[in-house]
Amino acid sequence: MNGKNLNIIEDHAGRRIDNYLINVYKSLPKSKIYSMIRKGEIRVNSGRIKPTYKLKLNDEIRIPPYLIDFDNDRPDIKIPPSRIQAFDASIIYQNEDYVVVNKESGLSVHSGTNNQFGLIDIARAKFPLLEIDLCHRIDKSTSGCILLAKNKKFLRHFNKQLKANEVVKKYEAILVGVLKKNMKIESNIDISTKEHHHKVQEAEDGKKAISTFKVLKKFNSFTHVEILISTGRMHQIRVQSSNLNHPIVNDKKYGLFDLNKYIVKKTSINRLALHAASISFQDLNRKTVNYHATINNEFDILLSQLSNLTVKI
Repeated sequence: MNGKNLNIIEDHAGRRIDNYLINVYKSLPKSKIYSMIRKGEIRVNSGRIKPTYKLKLNDEIRIPPYLIDFDNDRPDIKIPPSRIQAFDASIIYQNEDYVVVNKESGLSVHSGTNNQFGLIDIARAKFPLLEIDLCHRIDKSTSGCILLAKNKKFLRHFNKQLKANEVVKKYEAILVGVLKKNMKIESNIDISTKEHHHKVQEAEDGKKAISTFKVLKKFNSFTHVEILISTGRMHQIRVQSSNLNHPIVNDKKYGLFDLNKYIVKKTSINRLALHAASISFQDLNRKTVNYHATINNEFDILLSQLSNLTVKI
């Protein structure tokens, strides 16, 4: 029986397969997904699994043919030409294997309940004849570098580097308060229960998250930092910054609500002050390449205005 495979990237590693499929096939009844898993119609790496199976990086989920039809029967996502033009303008570099984009803050990487389309949908509209896949992801509210594969060979190649922690990703952020010195943070984090609206928190049995904070400039009440992440966990930088009592400016999930409201009033800018500044990896020729995403005007303006703002924390 022919089907198709879904390849698991780092961001989905560790998720239960039932929850992953429920998210991918939002219009499909949950009971149908559980039935297909139980009957062995959905397999991982050619083997049967239980609904509680936790996905691993590079796992291949085999999907039965009628699910492909179900997926294709959904209405096509209409991408406005202006969005494709904006995508063109955001391209940092591309070749036959991948494209690097400077994603804007406010654009999701996937379509969803509150998003008619995401970056991946725009990219697939731009390159309709290619097998475009996300190599990793960044949050909707985060701007900056994101890498998309143009073929399965490069996707597998990049995923191997992710698994081996060979991909170097650097971010820039504006933190609340004055961070006194550079520091390396190691903690175990995981997604909390539904009661907490899928917030990530420290957990003894969670995944290890490693971030190195480097102070770029200190202000009266804020700090401009560069952050090197050695792991790529969901909301990693945002959670660890919050746990340091230095949350990221305008972080609506892990930040300080009243202070964020005050900052927006003073600056008229409500974007999250987090930017994926650069990414470095090996291409298919084993050559190390590095790409940098320019910070946009909003981030620069926010940085300039906060440099002279004093607040009580």
